[in-house]
Amino acid sequence: MTEGMVSEPEQGKRRRSGLGMGLILVITLSFFGILAYGQVRKGISQPRSGPAPEFTLMLFDGSEVSLADLRGRPVIVNFWASWCDPCKDEAALLESAWRRHKDEGLMILGIDYLDQEPQARAYLEEFHITYPNGPDLGSKIARRYFIRGVPETFFIGPDGQIRYFREGPFTSMEDLEAHIQEIMP
Repeated sequence: MTEGMVSEPEQGKRRRSGLGMGLILVITLSFFGILAYGQVRKGISQPRSGPAPEFTLMLFDGSEVSLADLRGRPVIVNFWASWCDPCKDEAALLESAWRRHKDEGLMILGIDYLDQEPQARAYLEEFHITYPNGPDLGSKIARRYFIRGVPETFFIGPDGQIRYFREGPFTSMEDLEAHIQEIMP
């Protein structure tokens, strides 16, 4: 055999070794990919703090509200649906907080998620909801906030930063009020 040439058995060994290393690399990358996906699904990369994602909401009354236009005011963004029983449990608390604090500058925005308009309007009427509400057409806003279900509520300070996030309903006015005070100027 001449110098620089490799025997056929040696070439086979090298190919198997290269395939083995490639397979190990694919398995390792797959493992880390699955691990990273699981972390995203758990909400680690979801916006639970930091700047609130901007949106414009077409309200049920035909007007529009933009989060950017509310800069300088404390804002509560509540995702709800008429088919959501826990949403019904917190509806009166949110309406009471709205009536108590709207003259102090607090804005509450209700975002109707994966719902049908007649049922959503009936829900608003049933619970005497007077704060601004609108449907999340195409779930565009929900995707920007990475919501996983309803109810979910975001407390946004006057500076546009998310200060608190709640997955699930509020069950007491004291709890809700404590978080409202955190965003009031």
